Amino acid sequence: MKTNICETVEQISKTYSAPHKETRISCRAIVVKDGKMLFSNETKTGFYMSPGGSLEEGESLEECCIRELMEETGFIVKPLKPFITVKEYCYDILYISHYFLCEITGECERALTETEIFKGMAPAWLDFPKALEIFGTYKQQTPDKESLYLREYTVINKYLDYIK
Repeated sequence: MKTNICETVEQISKTYSAPHKETRISCRAIVVKDGKMLFSNETKTGFYMSPGGSLEEGESLEECCIRELMEETGFIVKPLKPFITVKEYCYDILYISHYFLCEITGECERALTETEIFKGMAPAWLDFPKALEIFGTYKQQTPDKESLYLREYTVINKYLDYIK
């Protein structure tokens, strides 16, 4: 599978202080089933995000996506194609999130970190109107969550445009 991304979007948070001192690369999945999209939900905080996480040394983008989905959601996925990359400038960090369109091929036991267990991380299926309602509140969030929710809101809208 090629790792070239269809589109790159940049967003700069009002908290950004250039130049960035750190770059964090992650991979995330867009999984849609029965008209609903898969998210990770911190049940103790009510916070949502696309499932995924940080790229580990020596790992391909696709391998990262597969591993993170297994760990966070218990779903085994097959990345079908790169969809979008979001470069998110927040505080003094550049977050680069590579999103893949994925399909579920199986299930496994989740392997949550202590922090994810503490926050009550669980998979959540949201229909598109509900997801847009949640992430559309990005302007009412704290600065760090505002940037993340804007990222998710942007990706969902790009996906909805893609499937039209």
